[in-house]
Amino acid sequence: MKLKLLYFAWLRQEIGTNAEELELPAGIATVDGLMAHLRARGGGYAHAFAEDAVLRAAVNKKVVDTSQVLAAGDEVAFFPPFTGG
Repeated sequence: MKLKLLYFAWLRQEIGTNAEELELPAGIATVDGLMAHLRARGGGYAHAFAEDAVLRAAVNKKVVDTSQVLAAGDEVAFFPPFTGG
């Protein structure tokens, strides 16, 4: 399953890119599973996803819980918490 990933704010700095396409390995079906997979890549990914509880995710521009099931072609964006004002 191929996904488009977007990274914002300090995640982009840690990982070294603002976007990438990723072929998701079989058996990974949720945002939580994707985050664990990215963390296991090591390097900047490991640091960026070390405390995934503080991160937010959006699938196809809609903020979702990490239990959200993914589908081929989804756009998944990761960003830190934000405040309005």
